[in-house]
Amino acid sequence: MKAKNSDFLRGFPAGALNARIFFFCGPDEAGASAAAARLAAALPDAGERVELAGADLKRDPALLGDEARSTSLFGDKRHIWVRASGDEAHDALQFLIETAEAGAGEAAPVFVVATSATDKSRTAKLLEKRSDALVAMFHQPDLAAVAQAVRGMADAAGLRLGGDLAERIARAAGLDVRLAQSEIDKLALYCDADPQAPRPATPEDHAAIGAATEEDGFAPLVNAVLGGELGKIASEIKRMRELGLNPVGVALALERRAAQLANIAAYLGPRGAFDRIDKGAEMRLGIFYKEKRDIAQQFKRWTMPAARGSRATRLDRLIPRLTALHRSLLANSQSAELLLAQELAEIARYAARR
Repeated sequence: MKAKNSDFLRGFPAGALNARIFFFCGPDEAGASAAAARLAAALPDAGERVELAGADLKRDPALLGDEARSTSLFGDKRHIWVRASGDEAHDALQFLIETAEAGAGEAAPVFVVATSATDKSRTAKLLEKRSDALVAMFHQPDLAAVAQAVRGMADAAGLRLGGDLAERIARAAGLDVRLAQSEIDKLALYCDADPQAPRPATPEDHAAIGAATEEDGFAPLVNAVLGGELGKIASEIKRMRELGLNPVGVALALERRAAQLANIAAYLGPRGAFDRIDKGAEMRLGIFYKEKRDIAQQFKRWTMPAARGSRATRLDRLIPRLTALHRSLLANSQSAELLLAQELAEIARYAARR
């Protein structure tokens, strides 16, 4: 089965809960992860979550089948969560399918969130025609789509959002549906709302829970790093520590901006000019007027050739590096802040090169 990210705005695609293998890809890693998490929570037999890395499956394709057919220490159900890049999980999924057809027994549900992969990848082609698999590609969302998703989250939490509050929450979350869900959860708790006792929510309620804005959150740090503004890096890292910004959240903000730059590059093509993007396209690409100057400057820097004579751009190198950073932060939570600071400085230095 195949689906689009729009199929997940207010629910799930038809038949999604009957699938056993889920392959979510595309440039919007946040949307893919959020949809996978919602689906896992909705499965009647999801049980314990077991996390595997795509790189480990690439080295040992049999590992996925071993884990998917094992039981937990206490005999409970489990589901497998794989964070991969590109087609790292292809051979492991193929091995899982072949052993199942050979009579190896039922396997636990498998969720693969694959950055740098598309619905045209080898893994997607392996799964898309299977009735027990779901392939979905998540494009970078626009403001209207995330605002609609926020309204769906609010309905599920028993919140009635008035005016443009859904759009405000979407903007504050930087169009990241996971951060938006966190805001809705906090807002529902503050308003004492639940589906059986719905409550109205106002912009004043949202302000009262201390929702971070782009100005006092990730945006200045993202702009300094991707803009190659070396003189600002030390002060921005200091501000990150003072505000207690989550290192993984910072990495996600960088990933979102990199994905946005990639979407703009795909929209314009190899000979397109940033200043020729019209207002309608700006909205679809998530280019807000306050950020337009920064995004334009970053687009110019990161679409430069990665090396003299190279057909690859700097952006082609940045995206997998940010994916690796994300994994490293998740695996090393105790030293995440130090790892992040070192990587931010390296990326900024790379961006600053002429």
